[in-house]
Amino acid sequence: MKKRPVELVVLSDVHLGTYGCHAKELVKYLKSIKPKEVVLNGDIIDIWQFSKRYWPKSHMKVVKIIMQWVADGIPVHYVAGNHDEMLRKFLGFKLGSFSIVNKVVLEINGSKAWMFHGDVFDVTMQHSKWVARLGATGYDMLILLNSAINYCSKKMGRGPVSMSKKIKNSVKSAIKFINDFEQIAADIAIENKYDYVVCGHIHQPGMREISTSKGSVMYLNSGDWIENLTSLEYNNGEWKLYHYMEDVMVINDDDNIMESMEILDKNQLFQNLVREFQFLASTENK
Repeated sequence: MKKRPVELVVLSDVHLGTYGCHAKELVKYLKSIKPKEVVLNGDIIDIWQFSKRYWPKSHMKVVKIIMQWVADGIPVHYVAGNHDEMLRKFLGFKLGSFSIVNKVVLEINGSKAWMFHGDVFDVTMQHSKWVARLGATGYDMLILLNSAINYCSKKMGRGPVSMSKKIKNSVKSAIKFINDFEQIAADIAIENKYDYVVCGHIHQPGMREISTSKGSVMYLNSGDWIENLTSLEYNNGEWKLYHYMEDVMVINDDDNIMESMEILDKNQLFQNLVREFQFLASTENK
């Protein structure tokens, strides 16, 4: 399949290393595009859950594709999130076209786009990290249970359901949290004269204009690769919210069939990661 050119791609909340991550589907998407610039907007690798030693080959494939983009000179900005907050110790790190940052401000056709993960607005993250970590563990278990239910549902000829989505869409406090998050992000962006504010964190893909008495801003959220399988794309002067489940050509592309979900042990994972960084460093020194 011919790769689709995209000027800018924004991905967030992939959560590599967790059972809920749809890495196989993400690989198919990444192999279908040819980006000029990439923003990884937080929670790409789930370091919180990393102790599980769960790392299928498809998860490593995601890393390899991103590393290849860097080797090809494509700018890749890794914005640290809360699940990969360990990377905040390395803010300012650069290797070739790869950088680790806390936020990104890009000028796009004369407009300013402010990009950051969004956990800074989460009160739970600021004051009770143990509660947030406990919630992450519970969320991962819910995803596992959901997978088992969908397996049975498929056998019975029924469609998939998302329990976590249903919970978020029915609990008033969850709806209020999402609305408050979007409004706060918009308020600060308007105050600082940004044209776009691009977030992740809440696993809720969105694209809408938010107006206040002080002005307006386009709010964008790239969603996640746990439930929604979405990303943001900017091309030919406009933003688009990409939905993997609506991309029939990519889903049905036989050339993108992945290898088996073999689990890499701890030594294999370490060796593979070292090999990727050695390859990246060698391309930088050429």
